[in-house]
Amino acid sequence: MPAQPTLSPAEAKTALIDLNQELNRLQRAIRLAIQEQLSKMVGRSFGELSQNRQFAESIHQLLDSHGLRVRCLECGHPAILRVSPRGKGSGVFVFDHTIEGKRTFHGGRRTVPIIHLVAKPPRKRNQNLTKNATG
Repeated sequence: MPAQPTLSPAEAKTALIDLNQELNRLQRAIRLAIQEQLSKMVGRSFGELSQNRQFAESIHQLLDSHGLRVRCLECGHPAILRVSPRGKGSGVFVFDHTIEGKRTFHGGRRTVPIIHLVAKPPRKRNQNLTKNATG
């Protein structure tokens, strides 16, 4: 088997920088494509609670698979779009997120709200796991 050519640290660093830039461009293109399609849904509703919930769950799964969340229109925090059974029979779209350790729901529109995409925040480590790991 022929010897592999050596790779200098500078060459490796340059290759990784180039790769990271390309991945950032691809992620931006994905985010913009998702944003464009979701903007077409603003102001619409399926008219039934179960269908609105299924739609919101589909959005969440899509965004989660790409490391994205929706931005809460009220406070700006990254959130999950959900449908609450409040209001009339079809429910209302709400932004589900945690603020200062408390689960919070903002919004309450009967139709799909304006959706702005943001990066999914890093998961918070479980305090009990941290305590157990450190003794």
